Amino acid sequence: MARTVDGLRPGDGVHQRPIHAERLQAWCEGRTGYPLVDACMRQLRATGWLNFRMRAMLVSFAAYHLWLHWRLPGQFLARQFLDFEPGIHWSQMQMQSGTTGINTLRIYSPAKQAREHDPDGSYVRRWVPEFGTAAYPAPIVEERAAVTAAKQALYGLRASSETQQEAQAIQQRHGSRKSGLPPSSVQQRRNARAVKPVDERQGSLFD
Repeated sequence: MARTVDGLRPGDGVHQRPIHAERLQAWCEGRTGYPLVDACMRQLRATGWLNFRMRAMLVSFAAYHLWLHWRLPGQFLARQFLDFEPGIHWSQMQMQSGTTGINTLRIYSPAKQAREHDPDGSYVRRWVPEFGTAAYPAPIVEERAAVTAAKQALYGLRASSETQQEAQAIQQRHGSRKSGLPPSSVQQRRNARAVKPVDERQGSLFD
């Protein structure tokens, strides 16, 4: 984690107001007023499973739209996933929340995801049958305002020299791609994908 993001969100050394607890509760219960978010959360609670893109959207929504620190949403999700693995889970929570200092901010639009992955609304209708009725809640936050505020806070932080210096140090120590390497050519990429001859000295798993 990047230390320059400490205290960025309520709950991380910053007083958490009741509104943040209300947002967390609504997110956990699948009643945020965002149909695809709520459908995904309800499926997860009922089955213990959700595909990777929708997991990422749930975390993105909690982190950026609701401005929640990753710890409590992460604890809740950890209790839901049948395939929970801490080494993957917590690093993904931090990355998707924009707190690693080096990863691109991935802010998912629930409406865009719904158009692309549930265009006829069948998935939402299955898990949120009250959608479109008076029983379904209004959106818990206004999307454009919430995302704009999140971007201003995070991109503003990333623009500081202290944050950039820390990001460079993190990249050098932990990054999977070292900065400054020249881009590989098309032929180099093709050669890398070429099938290598089998080493006859290598044993078989099935011998």
